Amino acid sequence: MGNLIDFVLHVDKHLVNIVNTFGGWTYLILFAIILVETGAVILPFLPGDSLLFAAGALAANAAYGLNIWIFVAAFLIAAIAGDSLNFYLGQKAGSALSNNSLFGKLINKDKLQQSEQFFKQHGPIAIFLGRFMPIIRTFVPFVSAGSEFPYRRFIKYNVSAAICWVALCCGAGYFFGNFKVVKEHFSIIILGIIVISLIPAVIGFLRGKMHSTPKADPED
Repeated sequence: MGNLIDFVLHVDKHLVNIVNTFGGWTYLILFAIILVETGAVILPFLPGDSLLFAAGALAANAAYGLNIWIFVAAFLIAAIAGDSLNFYLGQKAGSALSNNSLFGKLINKDKLQQSEQFFKQHGPIAIFLGRFMPIIRTFVPFVSAGSEFPYRRFIKYNVSAAICWVALCCGAGYFFGNFKVVKEHFSIIILGIIVISLIPAVIGFLRGKMHSTPKADPED
């Protein structure tokens, strides 16, 4: 877990190492990370927003020879395909997987329940909003499929959310990632991105807790 935290907070340095080591294969490696982060229900902790931001920043630096449009295309396909795979798993074996003893040990049940509450509270728009929220975005497709939400409607929200997410994160990294102040405080900025993206989930969780708390009997 310590290595993962270090990768997330210093994703720019780790990406530089990946580029220097693997060259053009970097596109495929980052594609795979985003695909797994969105498609595998048991791996919601992989970097998402920060990875896109850092990739955009590296693409803006001519020294690395990376193409921002290849990144955009790769991340779009990975996000859409990952959510679709996640939806398929939820549709075909949602309850069975959730109750499976091995799967139950790998999945965060609290986060799954939080995502279920988020979907119930916001309805279909949760598919769009969830894309911008770490961890929640991994569970929302799974939950929406389990609630028998039709895939035809799901894919519309999925595609629009992926386009906005990739454009925002990659665009921010590409245009602002190489500013001196950003490069000098990159870890703090990445942490800030993570915290800000988690705020809606925290607010929704607290509201759910408040609404589920039984009111005290006036006669007590």
